[in-house]
Amino acid sequence: MKKHIISITGDLASGKTTVTRYLQEELGYEIYKNGERFRNMAKEMGMSVSDFGDYVEKHPEIDRRLEELATKYGEEHDNFIIDARLGFYSVPQSFKIYLKVDPDEGARRAFGDQDRKATENFATVEEYKADMLRRYNGENQRYINLYGVDRADMNNYDLVVDTTNMTREEVRDKILEEYKKWIGED
Repeated sequence: MKKHIISITGDLASGKTTVTRYLQEELGYEIYKNGERFRNMAKEMGMSVSDFGDYVEKHPEIDRRLEELATKYGEEHDNFIIDARLGFYSVPQSFKIYLKVDPDEGARRAFGDQDRKATENFATVEEYKADMLRRYNGENQRYINLYGVDRADMNNYDLVVDTTNMTREEVRDKILEEYKKWIGED
């Protein structure tokens, strides 16, 4: 059953958070952020996001709990956007979006993002890129092991958008156009 829910996942630094805010402004939907919960947990434990990811690999109950909370939220709510690595899996009744970005561009974006400095601090763009690729691959393997879900399989999504050479507004407009078709409001 389709609900008025959009799940957004994608490559690191592909613009998920920014696009989520733009969609919220346009649609008036609430935002549910698994990544924010994850970052806050890392910060509370005095760890970088990368180190916390390694820790979670040895403590799968943390991942399971985050996904259980997202699933429950999706069952009980409507009219929201879920910004989560496995949002498409946890909330299957959502319009599922994957945002792609060229790894060099993603690393450049992340390196310049001041909000990331508290939990991700690298001296060069290349260090960022290497860490982002390591994290992505590690997370994906963790999700395959825990849930049997490969988030790199683009068949999981209703829409895949490469944000590398698009403006935020272009990404938002493309998503809105396809979402309205999907939900039957075109």
